[in-house]
Amino acid sequence: MTFNRFIKIAPSILSADFANFGAEIRAIEAEGADWVHVDVMDGHFVPNLTFGPPAVEAFRPHVKTVMDVHLMIAPVDPYIQDYADAGADILTAHVEAGPHIHRTLQAIRAAGMKAGVALNPGTAAEAVAHVLDLVDLVCVMTVNPGFGGQSFIDMTGKVRQLRAMIGDRPVHVEIDGGVTPETAPLVAAAGADVLVAGSGVFKGGSVDAPQVYGANIRAIRAAAEAAV
Repeated sequence: MTFNRFIKIAPSILSADFANFGAEIRAIEAEGADWVHVDVMDGHFVPNLTFGPPAVEAFRPHVKTVMDVHLMIAPVDPYIQDYADAGADILTAHVEAGPHIHRTLQAIRAAGMKAGVALNPGTAAEAVAHVLDLVDLVCVMTVNPGFGGQSFIDMTGKVRQLRAMIGDRPVHVEIDGGVTPETAPLVAAAGADVLVAGSGVFKGGSVDAPQVYGANIRAIRAAAEAAV
């Protein structure tokens, strides 16, 4: 993974056809996805259950780009090696998920992955001020985590603040939640470069009609790039 600040679209496979993950992943990559975003939820930190390490390991052979694994679980530390073994390229933990985010990020990097830290809508940018030298990505939640298809919460002020705090560090700012061609320009103009979109990419398409995924990806990318 070479670092750059070009706009990257990371479809969330939480919105894919659960009976057809391999084909869905291949379809979104063929249609222009830059990364593949995998939302891991535990029914405890967030009110939903999704994928464990065996599922992520099953996705891995189909992902030719970057597998961006977002842990919405608590605790995180006991599972870091499992997700490394499953093939995650980036592993993101929530600052709210435990008392020792610094240790968690050290452990993610020690396991050979890029390290991300996520912030819920109610969490201030300052919460990650002292770990910015340990991270490769800051994920700003623009919905409350737990479910796909929610409405966008405007966090552009937080994004601007984070971009200023990050300065010239090689750290991505990722947006997760409610990303559409209407909301993408807001966050891109504020400094975000990775846009996670679930229903925004998958809506209206299928593995039999993947061109819809491509059209959705291009629409989000064009809207974001026009704002930068």
